Amino acid sequence: MKTKLTRRQMNLLLSQTIAAAPALAWATKFVAAMPAPAEPAGKSGAPVYVVLWFDTEDYMLPASDDAAKRLADFLIVQGVRATFKVVGEKARDLEARKRTDVIAALNRHEIGYHSNTHSQQPTPAEYESVLDWEQGAAEFDRRERGGFSDVARIFGHAPTCYGQPGVSWAPQAYQTLKKWGVPVYLDDGQHVGLDGKPFWYGGLLNIFNIAAGRGLEPNEDWTNIAAARDYFTSLHQQISAQPAGGLVSFMFHPTQFISQRFWDAVNFLNGANPPRSQWKLQPQLSPAESKQAFQYFDDLIRHIKSLPNVRFITASEAHALYRDRARSRTFTPEELMTIAAKVTPQIGFQLHDSFNLSASEVLALLNQFVANSVAGKASEPVVLRDTPYGPSSPAYGVASDQIAEVSWEQFARTVRDVAHLLGRSQQIPNAVWMGSVAVSPESYLAALASVAKTLLSKQPPPESVKIVPAELAAGKFVARDSAAIWNWPIFPQGFHSPHLMELARLQAWTLKPALLPAAK
Repeated sequence: MKTKLTRRQMNLLLSQTIAAAPALAWATKFVAAMPAPAEPAGKSGAPVYVVLWFDTEDYMLPASDDAAKRLADFLIVQGVRATFKVVGEKARDLEARKRTDVIAALNRHEIGYHSNTHSQQPTPAEYESVLDWEQGAAEFDRRERGGFSDVARIFGHAPTCYGQPGVSWAPQAYQTLKKWGVPVYLDDGQHVGLDGKPFWYGGLLNIFNIAAGRGLEPNEDWTNIAAARDYFTSLHQQISAQPAGGLVSFMFHPTQFISQRFWDAVNFLNGANPPRSQWKLQPQLSPAESKQAFQYFDDLIRHIKSLPNVRFITASEAHALYRDRARSRTFTPEELMTIAAKVTPQIGFQLHDSFNLSASEVLALLNQFVANSVAGKASEPVVLRDTPYGPSSPAYGVASDQIAEVSWEQFARTVRDVAHLLGRSQQIPNAVWMGSVAVSPESYLAALASVAKTLLSKQPPPESVKIVPAELAAGKFVARDSAAIWNWPIFPQGFHSPHLMELARLQAWTLKPALLPAAK
């Protein structure tokens, strides 16, 4: 039985849908050409940054090639650069069809990566759902590296961002993406978010779960352009009234401009995985319907451009704009005292005037200072080298509601042990051992902050250190497992994964808001 999806369902279907040096080097040449950071905020307001992205994935219908080219060419004429996230199979398909014209058109924009085969089973969340942190990172590399490398080879440079197919999101991907040199996670979904704004998570800038932009979605017959224009105008007024402005993120699929149904809904619905010989082409829109769709897009872009202080930016340009001002920073004793004073038993990220810190970064900095002090090197600089990952698993059997007290000598030995672990693995331990007693990393950080404040005040170490209950409050920004966050017709019916969301919550140790400098 054939199932006809509405336009909204089709958008939900996919929208919630080589080394580091080459990737970042390629992105850098475009950052130089980035629009001026911001004009002085006056009557026209602060800048409104717009990230426009396309999930370029349909490797069934040849007409989708021309749709992608038409969109890319129109935007260049308008002086707009977007980000085209390309599926590995789509890139190989363009190469096999000798569509060098399409490749060249997309290459005038920025290229991201959108998985190897998108909807062929199993998709990332499915194969990651039975794996732990390290196994999942290795499996993501095994299954996805080929597509990433093909996109890099065919387009001549490494992708600058990644976004999952549909809502097939998995936290283990972050570790692998970072090793590949991908600095931005660009997509949509409800798995993790921070007040609808860009954030750092898993060591990457996340333009993910962004509230601003969802009202730009077309209806089923692409006739709601007036409502979309009004929505962006209202959004522009709200954002430009903020001191630093803000960011809008929205997306399209080239295939939706020429298709009645999505290509993968025809072939891979509800976990189906037919052989290539049985793949079917989706029905196309009529010429009039397709014209209506492109007209919607053209009118929307022209309207957005017409408003003052709008800046279209790509993934790498967003990374430069929201750069992490804490990483590689040397922290003064005064700053460390402020950081330690902000730690409470409700462990989370910290907001400071010119930088933000994740909980794992707070632990790394304070542990480095106390370890230096234990070694008689308290005056050595404390530098944040990187963002440690959260624990790879829960601390099974470690009570978080008990109060313990250990000697200073034992605590000092533990600090040195944690410093050694962080230096080797760049990961928060799931349990911190005080001799034969294990405590949670949250309780350890609360105790560490108390000790750091004492030492920063030039007082002698305490005779004993009290370990108090604490919890990772930042975990509230990670969704609980539910059918709603896995709402994608390509999944097998009933798919969900409490295991993935448990791993995701552990990585809330890495979560913090991305800081946007105020307009000058």
